[in-house]
Amino acid sequence: MANRPLSPHLQIWKWGPHMAVSILHRITGDGLALVGLGVLLWWLGSMAAGEAAYATFAGIMGSPVGMIVLVGLSWAFFTHMMSGLRHFVLDIGAGYELDTNKTWSILSPVIAIILTALFWAVILLK
Repeated sequence: MANRPLSPHLQIWKWGPHMAVSILHRITGDGLALVGLGVLLWWLGSMAAGEAAYATFAGIMGSPVGMIVLVGLSWAFFTHMMSGLRHFVLDIGAGYELDTNKTWSILSPVIAIILTALFWAVILLK
């Protein structure tokens, strides 16, 4: 028994940006599935229920709390998308070099923040 290798766990592995991006990918996917689906169904249901229900939806989503939810959903979308693209490149066999992997692990969330800011700038400046 003494010669058996230890199973790797979080105390052995050194944390890196690739691990954080992988966990963030899972969290944003769950958030989009749960919160995003809830908002989508509420939006569709309010449109089907009539003007008063849609006005309630629009009023809540136009409030500061609603805007935080919408900005959060768009950030989760862009973060999940960028991480998914990173994983796609890894799946085709590229980007496994340590420096390349670390660079794209850092750039994925940064690009997602920039895309979110640009998305909301376009929406709010129209």
